Amino acid sequence: MPPHLYAVSDLPFRAPHLTDMLLREHSTDALAAKSGEILSTVDLRLQDTLERLVSQFIKNRSSVGIRNASVMLIDRTTGEVRALVGSADYFNNSIDGQVNGTLAKRSPGSTLKPFIYGLALDQGLLHPQTILKDAPSSFGPFSPENFDGQFVGPISAQQALVRSRNVPAVYVASRLKQPTLYEFLQAQHVSQLASEQHYGLALALGGAELTMEELGRLYLMLGNRGVPMPLRYEHSAGQAEGGAGAPHALSEAAAFITLQMLDTNIRPDTGRPAAPPVAWKTGTSWGFRDAWTAGIFGHYVLLVWVGNFDSTGNPAFIGIKAAAPLFFKIVDSIRAQHLDPGELARPWPADVKRIQVCAASGDLPNKWCKDTVPTWFIPGKSPIKVSDLDRAVRIDTRTGRATCKDGPYVKTEVFEFWPTDLRRLFRQAGMPRRTPPPLPDCRDGGSAIVSGDAFANPEDTRDNPQITSPIQGVTYTVRLSRPSPILLRANVSGRDRKLFWFANDSLIGQGSAGQDIAWRPAVPGKYELRAIDSEGRADAREVIVEFVE
Repeated sequence: MPPHLYAVSDLPFRAPHLTDMLLREHSTDALAAKSGEILSTVDLRLQDTLERLVSQFIKNRSSVGIRNASVMLIDRTTGEVRALVGSADYFNNSIDGQVNGTLAKRSPGSTLKPFIYGLALDQGLLHPQTILKDAPSSFGPFSPENFDGQFVGPISAQQALVRSRNVPAVYVASRLKQPTLYEFLQAQHVSQLASEQHYGLALALGGAELTMEELGRLYLMLGNRGVPMPLRYEHSAGQAEGGAGAPHALSEAAAFITLQMLDTNIRPDTGRPAAPPVAWKTGTSWGFRDAWTAGIFGHYVLLVWVGNFDSTGNPAFIGIKAAAPLFFKIVDSIRAQHLDPGELARPWPADVKRIQVCAASGDLPNKWCKDTVPTWFIPGKSPIKVSDLDRAVRIDTRTGRATCKDGPYVKTEVFEFWPTDLRRLFRQAGMPRRTPPPLPDCRDGGSAIVSGDAFANPEDTRDNPQITSPIQGVTYTVRLSRPSPILLRANVSGRDRKLFWFANDSLIGQGSAGQDIAWRPAVPGKYELRAIDSEGRADAREVIVEFVE
């Protein structure tokens, strides 16, 4: 029998993108010093699993224009890359298959949101059940919308994260200080960042570009108690950093709570959280160019990207619909083949507590709050106050009006004092809330709020108007060639009230609480803006206005 001749293309070529990358990184002399061997961290069983599942997924989704994907699997205990799929088909020139998509800069969409909330936990801005507003909001010239074009009103921080609501994320990002989200990404060595002013608050929604490798390092840090760890592609690369004593990018408490929040994210196929748990998050970039899912399960960090290398968009490139199904196919297959050593212990940090808070407000329950929920809490960091949403009001049964004094015709009724913008959302959703009565001016003593309630102090200022736009600490730039007004908005709790707006000492407009007032400053400079109601209650803040050509 004549010998069978094999072509070079018949030789085994496993993990081609990673092989190419390692060969490029080693000179001929370096290879010679290693006897021509490079010991990669790839596990071929895992590599074959990922390549097979990506190929099947692309074949099954080709009818909707899904033709390419990249995947990376990282051992979270060592930082070693166990499998890497740079493209769906290395030999397919029509998709630029030899490009390693794990090294390409892409918009991460909402996959950065866990780090916004992790930083906010560390900075004492919230705990998982803190109530945030998902309502129309302006942050300077930036007015973010949600992916579905809707607003849900009050929502817990945990639900805002797992449901990927944009407005709460931008609000939380706007309050981050030392570090801001931008400073955090800089510290984690995200390369080629433009200036912080270039991105503004759009950074929270994926305004900057990261590689899958950079995003993988962030999730690896999250799964390593908040301690950064480098990725490793070679066994000879030295010991993994990021062990005990290494500096934290997030505190252990913040990393622990963020993972607990992400664990509650429901799978797209079952409608329930994964069991065993998977802490995961999706992302979709502007123009439907990139669909992401990143997460942590067992011993691994897994990242999945679906899109086109030429950045052409496709309405099918949505994180939850395109990347998440492939993500969970990989998770399920690895577990079914017993290729995951099992769940890693997630010890409860000593400085994390579990407490009950009022479900509607996220604050400590007052005597009028009936429904409570548990939340994770960091003593000395997490915000804490007694709820003032539910308040007991003295009502004169003869008139039906609030009264300042007790008496034989006085009864107590409990009302929810929602801000103006949220009451409007409740009405639009067909769930109107009972409107509290106007509270009288109890100048002769007494209080319409029942004594013992957290709101009974007549000196309390929480019933004042609350300015929501403009936001504090932002410089507003007015372009002279195309000037746009600055929108002013303030909320009040209880019943709607008319508000009068002043810039320094000049009246600039009036309108109902929650209503936008368009302000066009005549000259640049520093202004004190005040919103005052008819009873003299007020809120104020300073803004800086710049004019540019």
